Amino acid sequence: MNDDNLLVGFDTADDAAVYKITEDIALIQTLDFFTPVVDDPYTFGQIAAANSLSDVYAMGGEPKLAMNIVCFPDCLKPEVLGEILRGGSDKVIEAGAVLVGGHTVSDDEPKYGLSVSGFVHPDEVLTNSNAKVGDVLVLTKPIGLGVINTAIKAQLAGEEVYNEAVVVMATLNKFGKEAIDSSGGVNSLTDITGFGLLGHALEMAEGSSVTIKIKSQQVPIIEGAVEFANMGLVPAGAYSNKYHVGDKIKFENEIPQSSKDLLFDPQTSGGLLISIKKENLDALLKELENSPTKYAIIGEVIEKGEFPLIVE
Repeated sequence: MNDDNLLVGFDTADDAAVYKITEDIALIQTLDFFTPVVDDPYTFGQIAAANSLSDVYAMGGEPKLAMNIVCFPDCLKPEVLGEILRGGSDKVIEAGAVLVGGHTVSDDEPKYGLSVSGFVHPDEVLTNSNAKVGDVLVLTKPIGLGVINTAIKAQLAGEEVYNEAVVVMATLNKFGKEAIDSSGGVNSLTDITGFGLLGHALEMAEGSSVTIKIKSQQVPIIEGAVEFANMGLVPAGAYSNKYHVGDKIKFENEIPQSSKDLLFDPQTSGGLLISIKKENLDALLKELENSPTKYAIIGEVIEKGEFPLIVE
């Protein structure tokens, strides 16, 4: 069924659906949930909620309503569930949204996330398919979370590495969205999650009919991730991402295998990938100075060529 008020559907693999309600208001709708990436239930709740809220920010909107999605084993204490929900609630409050209930089912493995509704002006929707030639690419969080989470599960990650990963995953992309609002000139936007940096950059390139060039040495990486990647602590999702999109990517120069693995590494609650006009770049970087996570200029948008994505 076609509906002219559906501004963003699933045809461009975007981050959320957007539906026009009035001339001034469009509804953003998304949901996401996953299994624990850390042992502490409160921290897991924060991370899962931040990840779910991210898709609204990635469309240029503000989250307003959230509902819990919970799968929980009967064998675990109710206090554990209470801590997960408390973590999620605190993150929703930080986002300025309202938690209005949810749904819980019994399952063998705990899972948690949110269904989130947000709003945006119909003329201010940001999608992953509008990057323009001449744009500069900025990433608002470091990558390497999949590798670090694998190291955490193997009990190889030290306290410092663990703490940095938690900060990155639990940080709302609200900070990046506020920087965008203050700088202007953003043409395209997406958040980096399960498909890794290269997978989501490829979606942006193909959706925009351009070629994106990534400068691998400029991509921010979480401390310890390169070392763990060299040890072979690379999640299966990274190999799956490479299998699905690797033939569309041209690697130039000599790039270490660990760097390639991290570029394909699936992220949990990753940062925003921003395609912004060059003349607005300085304003964006100035606004990002107060961000709690590392950020960097990581590439540029060029005319469409043989490959939609080039990594050098």
